[in-house]
Amino acid sequence: MPARILVIEDNKANLELMTYLLKAFGHTTLVAWDGEEGLEAVHQEQPDLVICDIELPKVDGYEIARRLKSNTSLRHIPLIAVTAFAMVDDRDKVLAVGFDGYISKPIEPELFVRQVEAFLSSEYTSASCPSPVHADANYEPFRTEAKNITILMVDNTRANLQLMHGILEPHGYKVVSTVHVKEALASIRESPPDLIISDLHMPISGYDFLMNVKSDPQLSQIPFMFVSSTMLYEEDAGRAYDLGAMRFLARPIEPDVLLAEIEACLHMRK
Repeated sequence: MPARILVIEDNKANLELMTYLLKAFGHTTLVAWDGEEGLEAVHQEQPDLVICDIELPKVDGYEIARRLKSNTSLRHIPLIAVTAFAMVDDRDKVLAVGFDGYISKPIEPELFVRQVEAFLSSEYTSASCPSPVHADANYEPFRTEAKNITILMVDNTRANLQLMHGILEPHGYKVVSTVHVKEALASIRESPPDLIISDLHMPISGYDFLMNVKSDPQLSQIPFMFVSSTMLYEEDAGRAYDLGAMRFLARPIEPDVLLAEIEACLHMRK
C-alpha cells in the first residue's frame, strides 16, 4: 500500500523533484515550505514518514527533530534528513539529534525512492513494483519505446536540469544535459539525440541555439522544444515556432504534461 510522506523543503526545484519521484512510485505526498508549517503538518496529518531539509525558514531541521522525537505520540514516525551537508560531523550531528536517516543532496533520482522506502515497513514499500507507477490512476503507458530515446537538455540553471533528469529518467529516457550551448552543439554533432529540450534566455540565446541546429542539414530534423521559466515578450513563442521549434512550454509545468508533449514531438518525428 502507498505511504503518506511529508516533505519539508523550502527549495522549489528540490521539492518538485522529490514529490514527483515519490508519486511516480505510488506514494501520496504532503508538502511544507518551512519548519513551522512542517511541524503543524506532522501533528495534523500523522504521515507515515517525514523527509526534512536542515536549513529551513522559521524552525530548522534540527529543532524539528528534537520536537518530534520528544513527543511520545510522534516519535515513531521515521524522520529522514535530506541536506547538502557532506561532512562526517554533519552526518553524526543529524543522527544524534534524532533523525533516523540521512540522504545527501543532490539526490540521485534512480536511488531516491528506494532510499526512502528503506525506512518504511514492508507494507508501504513498492518492492513488488520495481518500475515506477504513475500517480494518475487513469494514466495509460506511453507508446514510445523510451529506453531507446536520448534527450539532450540545455539549461544554464542546474536545478532545472536536475528536475528534468528526475522526471524523465524514471520513464526510461536517457537524458544528456549541459549548461552550455556550445557544448550542446558539439555533443549533437558527435551523437545526435532524438529530441532537444532547451531553455530560452541563456548567455547564448536559445533562439541562436535553435537556428544553429536548423541550419545544419544533418541536424535539422531533430525535434526541438523550448521549456522556459520566462517569456519576455508575447511574441517569444511565435518566433520560436517560426524558427522551427515544435513546442514552447512555460514553467512551471506538470510532469504529465511535459511527458505527453515529449511523446507528441517524438511521434511527429517519425
